[in-house]
Amino acid sequence: MMKNLLTLLLSFTFLSCQSQTTEKINTSVSTNSSALPKNITQFDTTSKTIHIFVALCDNKYQGIVPVPAKIGNGQDAHNNLYWGCGFGIRTYFKNSTEWKLVKTQKIDSLLFERIIFKHATKNYYLIADAYNGKYIKHCTEEFLRSSSGQLKDTLHVNNKVIGIAGNSKLIAYIGHDGLMDFKLTETFQNTDKQKRDVIILACYSKSYFTTHLKAANVNPLVWTTGLMCPEAYTIHDAITGYVNKETNEAIRTRAALAYSKYQKCSVQAARNLLVTGW
Repeated sequence: MMKNLLTLLLSFTFLSCQSQTTEKINTSVSTNSSALPKNITQFDTTSKTIHIFVALCDNKYQGIVPVPAKIGNGQDAHNNLYWGCGFGIRTYFKNSTEWKLVKTQKIDSLLFERIIFKHATKNYYLIADAYNGKYIKHCTEEFLRSSSGQLKDTLHVNNKVIGIAGNSKLIAYIGHDGLMDFKLTETFQNTDKQKRDVIILACYSKSYFTTHLKAANVNPLVWTTGLMCPEAYTIHDAITGYVNKETNEAIRTRAALAYSKYQKCSVQAARNLLVTGW
């Protein structure tokens, strides 16, 4: 029965990006919207970080084909498809033998929860942020600002200060491709000549994010050419290759193999979907 339930949830997720229209609701962030992005650059550079931005799945505020109400509530991180469910970022990484949970933080009504992991054998920290699904636009902007180096921040953990956002080596986005629903007028020009690695697991992410990332000077490790299910196994296995300093192509292959396994599609179909580079 559990297997059938998981299969049903996966099918809902795959379909969730097929609709590109939604009710026009004001989802702008009213607080701090005019503040300049943080630019904190002093941190312990001996520890490397990976920062994942997760826009919680949201039936009400995102242009998706609705999934079951309990897992499609973008204001409930605990039960959300992309966070608290079995293949959500929080749950999947907590169950991974490669990562050890360091801390869970409740933040505010915009950024619901932050989880911090330390790699079991490498000097890497992984930070994942669960954004209120209503504010997917803000989550997308924070990802793009970090990718270009416009937003840089730090975090205190294990008696040290580590770099997050634009201070991270790898920056990722997980969720619905909100760029199907809204337009961004902001430009994301690289600010420091550093080339950051990015992973974007969202439907048609290469098509929709290319325009915004061209000037950001990023290295696209994995992004997509079509509809996809942005669950945690794909990015988990891609990150395994990343911390082992594998090539872009090897990282992409790991991602495709994971996607093929869990989505029960052919490896070639997964490789056609998950691509690397420009």
